[in-house]
Amino acid sequence: MTTAKPRGTLTLAEFCEELQISRRTFYEWRAKGRAPRCLKLPNGDLRIRRTDFEQWLTALEDAA
Repeated sequence: MTTAKPRGTLTLAEFCEELQISRRTFYEWRAKGRAPRCLKLPNGDLRIRRTDFEQWLTALEDAA
């Protein structure tokens, strides 16, 4: 059984694919506080709101 995906969110796999990074890299960024905000579902899966992802990317642009 698969978990439903809330609208306007990315799965961890989608996020990693979009940035062409590994899950390990994502978890390293998350541990260091460098990843975008995440939603943690009751089953432990993570989702990233599209709006949070876009804000995070904008902040990276500003910092460059």
